[in-house]
Amino acid sequence: MTSRSADVRRDTKETQIRVRIDLDGRGDAKLSTGIGFFDHMLDQIARHGLIDLEVEAIGDLHIDGHHTVEDVGITLGQAVAQAVGDKRGITRYGHAY
Repeated sequence: MTSRSADVRRDTKETQIRVRIDLDGRGDAKLSTGIGFFDHMLDQIARHGLIDLEVEAIGDLHIDGHHTVEDVGITLGQAVAQAVGDKRGITRYGHAY
């Protein structure tokens, strides 16, 4: 089976972000965004999704957390897209009343 993992960087004027992800992990997380609640929420994604996730973020927190959260979200999305590759083996499911 091919490894479903990625390592993505994003550097802007406001932030320097690195996200490493393994979609077939154990739910381990190593998070450093400088925003405690954001780290907690990312930890929940990793833990409950059984995704190994590392996020290193340096941002302009002296202004606010907006750019850090925004750029981590963009980088995390790019990492997931890279990790799933051609999307083989992914199926959709749903339920509605």
